[in-house]
Amino acid sequence: MPRSILSSNASAPCRLEWRPSRWVVAALCLLPVLATFSLIASDLPRPVAWPSAVAVFAAGLRRASHESRRRACAIVIAADGRTTVDGQPVEDLDVEWRGTLACLRWRDAGGRTQRRGFWPDTLPAGKRRELRLAAPARPGAPGANGMAH
Repeated sequence: MPRSILSSNASAPCRLEWRPSRWVVAALCLLPVLATFSLIASDLPRPVAWPSAVAVFAAGLRRASHESRRRACAIVIAADGRTTVDGQPVEDLDVEWRGTLACLRWRDAGGRTQRRGFWPDTLPAGKRRELRLAAPARPGAPGANGMAH
């Protein structure tokens, strides 16, 4: 008879590593190019279109650069609902799903709201399932169970 394995009801914590998505950075690099062409091809007067196109292009590349340099962080959701980000406890963790996109929002120790988005290139399917199981339950929408009269 094989030895019996002791089991436990406690779940292991959900450990996630957030990093900037290459898909988002690529889109943020493409959008200023498209916006620049759109401004130049529009009916705007040339003295307005060209400076606007340069400004939009520079602002878009700045945003893409900012997104690509965001620091990676380690998120741990314990079985009891306590959450830490880079070892610091956080409050009011909320996970919102948009298909395969997971949007996390929490308040840090200073009371500031922080957000991170997990795209499919940064969160594989197995980790997505783990996050769905570990995420705190969201209350239903107010009045969702009532009907209009």
